[in-house]
Order: sequence, then structure tokens, then C-alpha cells
Amino acid sequence: MKHYYFILFYLFCNVFIYAFQGSFWVYLFCFLMFSASVIWGSFDIGLGYFMNSTLRKRTKIKEIALTFDDGPTEFTPKFLDLLKEHHVKATFFCIGRQIGQYPETFRRIIEEGHTVGNHTLSHAANTGFLSASKMIKEIGKCDDIMLKTGNITTDLYRPPFGVTNPHIAQAIEKTGKKSIGWNVRSLDTVTEDEKKIYRKVTRQLRKGSIVLFHDTSEKTYRVLADLLVFLKNENYSTFTVDEIPFPQDGRKSG
Repeated sequence: MKHYYFILFYLFCNVFIYAFQGSFWVYLFCFLMFSASVIWGSFDIGLGYFMNSTLRKRTKIKEIALTFDDGPTEFTPKFLDLLKEHHVKATFFCIGRQIGQYPETFRRIIEEGHTVGNHTLSHAANTGFLSASKMIKEIGKCDDIMLKTGNITTDLYRPPFGVTNPHIAQAIEKTGKKSIGWNVRSLDTVTEDEKKIYRKVTRQLRKGSIVLFHDTSEKTYRVLADLLVFLKNENYSTFTVDEIPFPQDGRKSG
């Protein structure tokens, strides 16, 4: 998909420059437009601007994946209790330092049959500005903690904040990861109204959806409780991200 953006932008700029005789302001306008498109592409993982990420599962049945980022936390055991009560398996994208803080919870996630993915060592606020080598270390150190704490390895990776760029794409390739995005974003970390979160998620659900939550608050726990009832009433089943068939050549599906 990313190639189409560059081609369309190139054609647009050429037509625009030709029409207005290539003045300085036209070049400046094109540069600003290009910069804006790059920034947009960096922060919207669904565009596939710099790399491909799996956003959903291609399926004909009513099934979705519940994914949780940024744990484990003090709230994660309650999420696990709730998922166990409803016989649901989920995917947890864990931060290395959080695993170090809650090792028993991380091991419980694994023991209860959930899938885990790499969410970097520190989930740094400046992730989008790190070099490829630093991103490789962030991913690798999280892998090391996962192996040491839970005796487990994973090729699943979710970029912090959904940010992608050439350095992150290079790091993912070097570490042999599969980038996992989403097509239903709950916005549970920025929305205070639980009912709004619930409505947003239930309205966007489709067959094969990957839903993004965070196991970091009581608020999301209560939304999950209501959502699990909804899924049962609407005859939705669930799958974990590792159950999605990935192409053998290493490319990720969108």
C-alpha cells in the first residue's frame, strides 16, 4: 500500500508544479504536504506506510481477537480472572520492564494458555525517534526477559503507540518479528466514559477483528466484562493472534 502513496504523491506534485510553473511556494507546499503524509503514515499503523502489519484475520465466521498492551500490571490478575471465567483466550503484548516488576503475573498469563507478544523493553515515549540499533536492543532485551521469566519466545511484536518508521521496520526485520496492529482501537487510555468505549468497540467489530485494549485500569476491566457478555450473546468466538496464518515468505498480511 505504501508504494501507492508515494506514486500518487509524486504524480500530484508534478502536475501541481507544472501547472504553477514551479515557483518556490509550490515547492514549499509540496514539501510540507509530503512531510505531513510521512507523519500521518508514522502514527497510523493501518496505512502500512513503512511496513506491513497484520490488522485482522481473514475469516468467514464471527470471531475476534482480544489484545492487551502495556502489561503486566497490578490490574492484570483481574483481567485473567475474568477471561478464565468466560473461557476466553487473549493476546498480551508485554513490556519487558513490566514483566520484571510482575513476573508471577507474566507466568500466569502463559500458564493459563494466553498468547504473549513483545512490546519492547521500556515502551519509551521517544520510540519513534530511536535508531534501528536501539530499537533492536529494545526488542531483544524484552525477548531476553520473556525467556528468563517465562521460558518462552515469541515472534509477535506490537509497536508502542502503533508508531512505525524505517528504523522500526528495519528492527522488526532484523529480529524476525511479525508486526501486529489492530482494526478496532478502544482508546481506553484516553477516553474516560466506559459506555463510550464499549459502544465504540461493539460498533466497529467485524469478523476477524483485532481489538486493542490495555490491561492497565479498572475502567477497561469493567468494559471487558460487558464486552464478554456481548460477545456471548452475539455468538462471537475468540482467537489469539498466533492462530492467524502468516505468509511463509515473512511478509505480514494486512
